[in-house]
Amino acid sequence: MANGIYGVPPAAQLGPLLSRLFCWALPGRAEPPKSISVELNKLEQEGGSCRAYLVVANPGTDAFSVFTLDLFIFDSGTIAQRLAIELSPIRPAKTTVKVFDIPQTACGGIGSILVNDVIHCRDASGDVADCINRISTSSKLPVTLSK
Repeated sequence: MANGIYGVPPAAQLGPLLSRLFCWALPGRAEPPKSISVELNKLEQEGGSCRAYLVVANPGTDAFSVFTLDLFIFDSGTIAQRLAIELSPIRPAKTTVKVFDIPQTACGGIGSILVNDVIHCRDASGDVADCINRISTSSKLPVTLSK
């Protein structure tokens, strides 16, 4: 049997190495927050505006009293509009539908929607930083919703 470093068999060297590599998996370590999914589910023409329906699912335990998105609406590739929309309240372990109008816009002219940022995000502990990383986006339509 071959000896490893300092005459210690290679298998005996693995234990300390593995314990250092996987120290992040120790019990009591906080889980990362679950992702809040935002799905573009429907667009419908409402007069001169396009009405958008977002399905917002929060599988986690955090509730948000403020959750404001900065959206950019694109036509075939150029920015057509910028909107701020409020998704709150976002309750824990709950799916909701949020409806908002995109003024002076034909639904057929929308090519994509970009969630540029989360402008303001607040939970029970106060303002929360970097909430853009807490969301995932999808679309049931040919119009994409991305971040």
